[in-house]
Amino acid sequence: MALPLALRALEHRDFRLFWCGQLVSLIGTWMQSVGQSWLVLDLTNSPFRLGLLSTLQFLPMLFFAVVAGAITDRLPRRRLLVGTQLALLVQAFTLSALVWTGLVRYWHVAVLATLLGIVNTVDMPTRQSFIAEMVSRESLLNAIALNSAVFNAARVVGPAVAGLLVARYGVALAFFLNGLSFVAVVGALVMIKAEGTPRPRTGTTMAADIQEGIVYALSTPRVALVLALLLPVSLFVMNFNVLVPLFARDVLHEQAHGFGLLMAAMGTGSLAAAVAVAVTGRSRPRMRVILVAAVVATLGTMAVAPVRRFPLATVVLFVIGAATIVFNTNANSMLQMSVPDRLRGRMMSLYTLVFAGVTPFGSLLIGTVAEHLGVPAAFLTAGGAGFLLVIAVLVTWYLTGPHSLGHDRSPVL
Repeated sequence: MALPLALRALEHRDFRLFWCGQLVSLIGTWMQSVGQSWLVLDLTNSPFRLGLLSTLQFLPMLFFAVVAGAITDRLPRRRLLVGTQLALLVQAFTLSALVWTGLVRYWHVAVLATLLGIVNTVDMPTRQSFIAEMVSRESLLNAIALNSAVFNAARVVGPAVAGLLVARYGVALAFFLNGLSFVAVVGALVMIKAEGTPRPRTGTTMAADIQEGIVYALSTPRVALVLALLLPVSLFVMNFNVLVPLFARDVLHEQAHGFGLLMAAMGTGSLAAAVAVAVTGRSRPRMRVILVAAVVATLGTMAVAPVRRFPLATVVLFVIGAATIVFNTNANSMLQMSVPDRLRGRMMSLYTLVFAGVTPFGSLLIGTVAEHLGVPAAFLTAGGAGFLLVIAVLVTWYLTGPHSLGHDRSPVL
């Protein structure tokens, strides 16, 4: 029996297995994310150190993402993913053991966060490019939307559950359950038939492969525009692990449970948006949607600054969550549909570089602003700077015309 249009990617057996494994694992991932942020605040009581932790976690992506993309295009992606998931399992269990034994210190969390970043640097472009190996081209946007939906369903459940567990049992259990959740992904990957085998080698060096990917991105108008828009949104808006726990504790005076609910509200918005993208049934993303979503996300971040009531905070975070997932899903799809298969890993590594690699600078900046000027000022700075940079990208796009991006402008929009 044929599935509804909104679920058509699930007609592919491999993607069904992958999707179900992700559902379990990502709930654990979000539980660990909430637990880690709360643990750092408990250990240090320092917004700056919380921002520094996020910097350490994402810094490897800045330096190694393009190398990871070249590796992804050279090795079987399914086996590579099995390796990264096992490494993430060990990292989660190690953190859990340190907390349970009472030995944990801030430097332990910092080192493990850095190791997590190194593994994710390889995992993210591999996982993103592997999706295209499991579905048809016509189902790719739907597959990415469904993958976003499961990511954000976990983003609703994970923080809410983590908030309850942390408040009642402490953070160690959240880390332990995350470690267990990776068993589901590894099991799914073992059963998947697609290998994600790389294209035949051309005899080029790793450096030549990296250069080819960068040149393609800079010389392809729609790819260059998407990456340019992704930069300010990632740099200033995607700092939830720094801003939301500080907002919950210092502005709304909530404990771990309230923090979990705020993250769940943002996740609910993201889930609703991901489902909407899947239901629309479009086979190609639209640049106008990406542009509007970027503007809404940045303005929404600014709008948090004056909020002092919990119900209103959940509404604003819901809107931000929805805008960011519409932006990310369509940006991801636009890149994947604009690149030849042989360059897919390298292109998704550039996506990872801009999406997560610049996060350390934003996290450190926003953590510093929060420590010295307060959390509302940090939200205002993040949203305002993001909005101005998005507008600057759009103005540049329209002023440069055919000389730079103009020839591709009409069909993309």
